[in-house]
Formats: sequence, C-alpha cells, structure tokens
Amino acid sequence: METSNHTVFENTIGITIWKPIVPIEEDRSPPGKCLGARRTTSGGPHLENPKTYRKAIWSEQDPAARVLGFIIHTAVHRRFSDMEQKRFMRKVFQSLWNGLARTRQAAFGRIAQLLGATEITEALWEDLEAALIQADVGVRVTMELMDRLRGRVRQEGITRADFLRTLLKQELRALLGDPPPLNLGRRPLEVVLVVGVNGSGKTTTVAKLAYQFQQQGRRVLLAAADTFRAAAGEQLEIWAERAGVPCISGQPGADPGAVLFDTLQAARARGYDLVLADTAGRLHTKYNLMQELKKVRNVAAKMIPDAPHEVWLVLDAITGQNALPQAREFHQAVGVTGLILTKLDGTAKGGAIFAIAREVGLPVRFIGVGEGLEDLLPFDADAFIEGLFENASGTSSGT
Repeated sequence: METSNHTVFENTIGITIWKPIVPIEEDRSPPGKCLGARRTTSGGPHLENPKTYRKAIWSEQDPAARVLGFIIHTAVHRRFSDMEQKRFMRKVFQSLWNGLARTRQAAFGRIAQLLGATEITEALWEDLEAALIQADVGVRVTMELMDRLRGRVRQEGITRADFLRTLLKQELRALLGDPPPLNLGRRPLEVVLVVGVNGSGKTTTVAKLAYQFQQQGRRVLLAAADTFRAAAGEQLEIWAERAGVPCISGQPGADPGAVLFDTLQAARARGYDLVLADTAGRLHTKYNLMQELKKVRNVAAKMIPDAPHEVWLVLDAITGQNALPQAREFHQAVGVTGLILTKLDGTAKGGAIFAIAREVGLPVRFIGVGEGLEDLLPFDADAFIEGLFENASGTSSGT
C-alpha cells in the first residue's frame, strides 16, 4: 500500500504507521512533505543534517509521521546503529502500549469483548453505550458516537459486531481530528509556555520536554517561572540536571515575569534556540493565577516576536473529565495551543481524551506514560486508538 509520499511501515510490535519514502531537499521544498532528508545519488535518504530533520518534523502535518520523525531524528542525533535504532523504536511504542494498559484492560478490553464475532443486537448497543461511559468518554460524546454508529450500521447494512468495532475505531479517530503543525522550528529563538494546575505533573513534564527537544539537537534553556509554589524552582533544577539542560530560576515569591525576562536575555546572549517556561499553577484565587499567567505571556510577547510560539496545558489524565473546566479556563486566559496528558499509565480513564479533545477543540501534543525522561511521547491518534484495542502482539484485546 503506497501513496505518492508515504508507505506503510510495520514495526516489530505490530503497529502500522506512515513512513515517508520521498525525502525533500533542505530549504527547497514546501514543509510537510516528509521528514527533511534529501536523496543521495544512490536514492537513499541523506541523514547528515539534523536541523533539516528538526524543522520538518515539527512542521509535519501527519501526526504519525511526526512520531516516526521523532524516532528517526533522535536516532540520527545520537548516532544510533541500525540495531540500536530498532531497539529505541520498539521502546517508544512499547511505552505507549504499557501506558495504556489500565485503560485497555478496564474499559476498552470490555468493548473489544462486546464487539466480537457476534450479531448486532439491541442489548449489544446498550452494553456498548454503558462501556463507553465507563471508559470516561463522556455522556455527550458517547451519545454522539452511538448515533453515528447506528446510522452507519443501517446505511452500510452491517450485522456483525466485529465490523462494528472497525466503525467504532474510525469514529473515535474522527473525534481526535488532525492537529495543525507545531509552530516551532522556524526561528532563531522560540518560546513555549507550559501551564497547568499544581499536581498535574507540569514541572516534570517541562524537564521531559527539554530532554526530548535536546535529543533532537535543539539548544534548550528552562525558565523556572513558578515562583509561588514552595520548592518548585528546586524541583525543576533537579529534573533539569537529570535531563542535562540548564535552568534559570529566581527567589521564592519573585516576579515570574522577571524570571522569564532574565531567561530570554540569557538565551539570546548564549545562543540558545528554545526556551521552555514552567509557570505558576496555583495562587490565592483563580483570578490572580490567570492574571499572573497573562503577565508572563506579555513579557514573552514584548521580548520575542510572535512569542509565545506555543502554549501547552498539562492535564492529569487521572482526573478524567474533571480536567475539562481547567482546559476552558486556561485557554480563555492565555490562548492554549495544545494539550499534554500526563499519568496515562496510572489511570483507567484514558477515554477522557476523546471528551477533552471534542469539548475543548484543542490538539493533544504529547502524552505521559511513565516517570522516566523518555516516557513523554509525541501523540499519534492512530497509534493511541490501536493501543486501546490491541495487545502488544498486535491481536485485539479480549480475543
């Protein structure tokens, strides 16, 4: 199966993703066509320019291609051998499978069992509706799904439940949509604000993001702008040291905007090309928190053209749909551009991602599936849905 720019790639644990087969030449072709390698005279990809890979990965419109691009670029930057690259690839996707284990076993495993080789009955419809709500997909989204599935079953003349499972996966995929390209990899210095409430895993996520971007060849500097939470700066400094990334922090209670100002000045002077800013997650009132976040955003905008270039909201997946009000409030205050769902490995409420994406209308950019630096993964909707229904061997749950 091939298209003009992609071919199906099967990795060692059975997941199908898109792999580009027609590389582009650096700075000569429009972004989004592939991962940024250029052809050699032998027709194979040329892997000597990490900057080209980096720019193309983060402008790539196909989420699955971004995931594969992340793997390939990291392998190139670390100078992996072919065997090491395969091991790294398997580790990335195995992390996804392991991280979704609780959701798959507790909720979507039940759905996979329902949609086996049986006839579609009214009782099956009722059980499927209950299972989706139990998976924290949400009542409203579940009702929409059920209406669409019933309509397609009637229209397409489907009578077997195993074919209904295929329709369900398609409809769940449609809920997540296709996110726009990341607004990164195009400027000499870029700024990402990371926002979220205390306890969501925000500070550790900032360090994991720094590690990911550094592995792709970017020069990253952290801003510890959460100056109101006790020991927040010290926590980020510890994680920054683990990630091998420098961090600038202020005194407890200092002005967060001043910390970001100092960090951006240092980034310019020292040649860093990406600043990741940890921000306050709690003040005495919600109003004060949002006002402080607006101030931090304004500091970035005044110092760097078009900054912040991304604003990512960290949500704790364990809270399920309770994260919806947070997403709305932060989006209204600071213009969130993407979501990061953490702690998916510790919850059976992974289905909430569908409700959050549907209700808030923001793309999911990363998911956290563990405590390690490499356990923050670029989000790929296709791999995520397969991970809900499939075992690591590639067989359906419950079969």
